[in-house]
Amino acid sequence: MTELVRCPWSTATEEYRRYHDEEWGVELHGDRQLYERVSLEGFQSGLSWLTILRKREAFRDAFAGFDPAVVAEFDESDVERLMANTAIIRNRAKILATIRNARATAELGRPLDELLWSFAPAKARRRPRTMREVPSVTEESTAMAKSLRKHGFAFVGPTTCYALMQATGMVDDHLADCWRAGPSIAGRDNS
Repeated sequence: MTELVRCPWSTATEEYRRYHDEEWGVELHGDRQLYERVSLEGFQSGLSWLTILRKREAFRDAFAGFDPAVVAEFDESDVERLMANTAIIRNRAKILATIRNARATAELGRPLDELLWSFAPAKARRRPRTMREVPSVTEESTAMAKSLRKHGFAFVGPTTCYALMQATGMVDDHLADCWRAGPSIAGRDNS
């Protein structure tokens, strides 16, 4: 049996392989789902994504399934509860940002899904052949970060926003020789 060729970052662990094969680059919609991804990308800042993957279920439990309406109501007692939760990343600034981002989501006046997807590039670039060709920041991710900050979001810099765009299928950065490569999952041709 021939082993599938994958993007090099995904081959270190079974968790990474599963995430790469089943989630990364797959078009994702829904305010709750996208709020979760914004939150997890913020928690990942400065850490390995593998750490986040391994703690994702604990994060979901701790943050009410990432229901932004529920998290927006969290108060100081919830912050202290979260700071005591050894199953998640206990970083006060990131916890406060997650609550702040839930409140910002509630106050958007439009779906978070609509806002985030408005930054998806209209025209895809050439599919990357090596990891060096994969950007960490783009014009679109910079614009997304600026817009989110204007709306009161935190821990949403251009690099974090680009990682979000990759994870949710707004861009397709599977390398050319990866088995997941082909026409973009989001429907744009990336060849």
